Amino acid sequence: MKTLLTMMLALATTLATAAQDKPMTTSYKIDNAASTVGWAAKKVVGGHNGNVSIKDGTITLTGEIITAGEINVDMSSITVADIPATDEYNAKLVGHLKSPDFFNIEKFPGAKLVIKSSEKTKTGLKIKGDLTFVGKTNAIEFDAVVSNVKGVYTAKSNVVLDRTKWDLKYGSTDFFKGLGDKAINNEFTLAINLSAKK
Repeated sequence: MKTLLTMMLALATTLATAAQDKPMTTSYKIDNAASTVGWAAKKVVGGHNGNVSIKDGTITLTGEIITAGEINVDMSSITVADIPATDEYNAKLVGHLKSPDFFNIEKFPGAKLVIKSSEKTKTGLKIKGDLTFVGKTNAIEFDAVVSNVKGVYTAKSNVVLDRTKWDLKYGSTDFFKGLGDKAINNEFTLAINLSAKK
């Protein structure tokens, strides 16, 4: 009987220790007001940049690793920052970006990043997931600098994407010839600054 009690006590101790060693899983809600997504695209001559707004989102951490998440972006909120808002070309460019030539906002009003996993790097995390916009989904991965201070989790990253993988072909020399200085680079950059709270 004493042997059985000893074994049960040892098992309970082992299970308690294992539970303590297991990283905690915590969910955070994206703080829309404190989060930004900037975009930048280059042409043969010049380029443009602006912003889009995050609609909502969550991220889940197990210990220090992001294990899941979803971030939804309101594509109808797209703006142009490098042209004064009072300049009529600002409205023309925003309208063109919303048109079927680019993001086709009427048909595809939202974009979504689904985070599937991450792993530690020297500077933060390498995040892997699926990015969906204009009705097409592609797997992406990118590095992020992260911090967790007093319950506020932040992640910052510059994500370089090849737009043609999402069938955004307008102005691409891979698909159209004779564009001259009207050609637009295939790659564009998203500057993501996320802030999330429990």
